Amino acid sequence: MNVTMRKPCCEKQDINKGAWSKQEDQKLIDYIRKHGEGSWRTLPQAAGLLRCGKSCRLRWINYLRPDLKRGNFAEDEEDLIIKLHALLGNRWSLIAGRLPGRTDNEVKNYWNSHLRRKLINMGIDPNNHRLNRVLPRSQDPSYSRSVIPSELEKVKGADDCEQVSDVGSCLENATRGLPDLNLDLTMTNISPITIVEEEKKQSEFDVCRETLLLFR
Repeated sequence: MNVTMRKPCCEKQDINKGAWSKQEDQKLIDYIRKHGEGSWRTLPQAAGLLRCGKSCRLRWINYLRPDLKRGNFAEDEEDLIIKLHALLGNRWSLIAGRLPGRTDNEVKNYWNSHLRRKLINMGIDPNNHRLNRVLPRSQDPSYSRSVIPSELEKVKGADDCEQVSDVGSCLENATRGLPDLNLDLTMTNISPITIVEEEKKQSEFDVCRETLLLFR
């Protein structure tokens, strides 16, 4: 089986690496404005740049092209990225093609740093965009409404039982030391005859007492 090796985009000798200078950026801008993008393999030599063709392409696409959109992603851009990712997966170049002014590298970085975490916090699997069946307790909306109150009711019920049992035992201990009192408070009816007899006895007693006082 014959395998054809792809030729490198440029010779590695005498090639600048690292940060681009303002002079190099201006050379690349001027050339593309005049001749268009063309072939990135031959562009560096034609533009007078000691750079790799791949480096020129990435520099132009990600930093220098005039239609680049700077700044934070808007809410509609976030929604579009999420919808496109559900359809296309990690095909960032195709997703970025639907977002004017955004690069594939920029979209990929924003997905990994923000949108992926956003879906996880919403309980959605960022890989297949499906709702997770089992959510963490801290993210489960039903956890704070159902699980926690039930647990609190169990603890509260146990405390109430302990309090009732303690009160009952205290009452039992207190009643053990008290004497057995007869508190029969039944009222009886007194007849008029009984009252008259009592008054007669009192009057006789008074007469006797006065007689004794006279003979002293």
